[in-house]
Amino acid sequence: MFFKLVSRNSRRSRKENSLFFSALVISIVAFYIILSLPKQDVMIFLRRMESDAVDRLMTLIPAFYGLTLLILFFLIYYAGKFYLERRRHEFGVYLMLGMRRFKLFAMLLLEDVKSSIGALLFGIPVAVLLSELVSLITARLVGIGIVGHQVSFSLDAVLWTMTGFLTIKLAAFLILSGKISKQEIGLLLADMPEGSRRKFSPFVYQVSMMVGILCLAGGCVLAVNGMAWQKIELMAATLFLGVLGMFLLFYGLRFFIGGIAKGRRRNSRLRVFNFRQIEETVICRSHTLAVCSLLILAAMCCFGAGMAIARFYSNTDLHVLDYTFRDHSEGVCQNGIPEGDTFRDHSEGVCQNGMPEGYTFSDCEAQSTKEIRKILKDNGLDQSFSDLFEMRVGSIQTTEDYDSAFQMDQVMELLAKLPESRERDILISNFSYETSPYLISLSSYNELLNAAGRPGIKLDSKEAAVYMDSEFVKADRMDLMNEVLCDEPEVFLDKESLHLTGTVQTVNLITDRSITLSFALILPDDRFAYYTQGEYDIYVNGVLDAKVTEKESLMQAISNMNEKLKETGLDYESYLQNMGRQLFYMVAASYLTIYLAIIFLIIANTMIGVQFLMGQQKSGRRYRTLVCLGATYEVLCQSVKNQIHWYFGIPTAIAVVCSFFGVRSLFVGLLSSRTEGNLFEMMMVSGLMIFVLGVVEWIYISAVKKAGRRYLLTIMEPERSE
Repeated sequence: MFFKLVSRNSRRSRKENSLFFSALVISIVAFYIILSLPKQDVMIFLRRMESDAVDRLMTLIPAFYGLTLLILFFLIYYAGKFYLERRRHEFGVYLMLGMRRFKLFAMLLLEDVKSSIGALLFGIPVAVLLSELVSLITARLVGIGIVGHQVSFSLDAVLWTMTGFLTIKLAAFLILSGKISKQEIGLLLADMPEGSRRKFSPFVYQVSMMVGILCLAGGCVLAVNGMAWQKIELMAATLFLGVLGMFLLFYGLRFFIGGIAKGRRRNSRLRVFNFRQIEETVICRSHTLAVCSLLILAAMCCFGAGMAIARFYSNTDLHVLDYTFRDHSEGVCQNGIPEGDTFRDHSEGVCQNGMPEGYTFSDCEAQSTKEIRKILKDNGLDQSFSDLFEMRVGSIQTTEDYDSAFQMDQVMELLAKLPESRERDILISNFSYETSPYLISLSSYNELLNAAGRPGIKLDSKEAAVYMDSEFVKADRMDLMNEVLCDEPEVFLDKESLHLTGTVQTVNLITDRSITLSFALILPDDRFAYYTQGEYDIYVNGVLDAKVTEKESLMQAISNMNEKLKETGLDYESYLQNMGRQLFYMVAASYLTIYLAIIFLIIANTMIGVQFLMGQQKSGRRYRTLVCLGATYEVLCQSVKNQIHWYFGIPTAIAVVCSFFGVRSLFVGLLSSRTEGNLFEMMMVSGLMIFVLGVVEWIYISAVKKAGRRYLLTIMEPERSE
């Protein structure tokens, strides 16, 4: 009989307290995902490329784990307190019927253990599936499909999840059940009245609300301007103003809600009753609502900023190259001229277009690429590459006056004639410093375009194309520049006239994104050789053969190729090594911020939901009085619905407004100056993510409404007295 009672109570607990059970399951999922992070495929690949950064990230996991345990302990304690308070009358009846206190304690313990095991049995499989899903999505965001993905089940993560969860669950239970089991029978059977609060004059609440708004505004200004990130004192002041403002604002909301309650509106049943209920709740629990609003604000900032940063780093350019080799061998080609030749004067018949007579770029290219191919062939890797070609990049060597080596006055004039805009002004400002641009060989860039499946560029000896790395130019600025290039403006390179033609080129020159060019000129080979005087850098780009990537994913193919290339002694940079840096930022941004957002959102929603349901139960006599006065079930449900909308809507609305300032502050403090041009797009992504969390809030509100209606059904039944 005893165990049947435990089983029945456990089933009833999960049904009546589904919000709390869902919070426990989500907590288990969050625990496992963060603890299993080192075992996931993406992190294993990252550790090979960015081991120091990943190791630092891994050292934060125990801190996040411990902090989450502490926070969730208070969540479980608070929600458990509400659940046991609801059953006070039931416990009093058990004792009245002769149940011993020790047996009551054992019954509660078994119920808690059973519910905990149920949450673990349901939560762990869900956590494993979600962990794999997040790992796959993270890899997909960078354009890499993991065909050979293997399930990375982490037994250590499961054990630590179970240990942490059961520890805080047991600790909260021992404290709560001890308090309940020691209370007298009469106290258990009696209804617990809501604690009273001292009321002040409306002027006090009005001043509190105004001061709170001013404090929040001051904190937002410090955060958005970036001042909070300059000194630790300013950061502390910003947080202090924000927290103080939130508490003062909620404390003063009684004035606002009281004013609404006094207003008259026809065809609104129980309107005054609803707002008086909300007003009393705000007075008695303004500090709790303020904490919940701060937690929702933190969740929205983490989720919005984290997803925007992850998307920014995942918005990579067209993937063309898999490898870039640097040829440091001696006796093959020095400074673009075959060994044994020197750069001579441009006397007629001796040197043509800056190259020794009788030599072309193909001679040096053949020597450089031939050496790379020879090493690859000796190691059995030559068939793994479908294409190997040189990328030649240099600077002006025909003059030492680098401050005026390049003049683009006509380009500046055409830009100035365009409609005034921020993007136009940025281009004009940037171009004012371009006095000695980098130069790119036309033939090598055309080979790059051919590898990318794009048509090549055709230039005559008096024409040049513009190259601007996509990391430095947004789509709007590129459109402006293309509009200018339509007029084929005249520029001067070392006092020689050239015309800029075509459209802006943006395909990455090599795989290493640490080498980027904000502005460069693509010149015909003869002009490139002349202006560089044979002194330029040679990068040998390689593209893996399609057969290599057919059997396995690109990530795995490059990873395996890296292991083989280490034995060749070649100096290389792979696409995977380069993407590893971006992938690290994506993982750090997506995993940790989403994890924190989930934790904060669970705590805030559980606290505010439990507070409302507890307040609804303690107002049970008022609802019974309304039933006696003729209120129907539908009218009471509408009343509870309106109360929930206001009760959840106030802290959520305040958090949404503040979250845009919080996200903007995180961008200012965490991102580099080169992302300035992408802030608008990132704010749009953050706004979308905040909207997603708003939808999650709406779903949670619907669940609270369901729980509230379920309690009203018990109110509608005749009250039984023992």
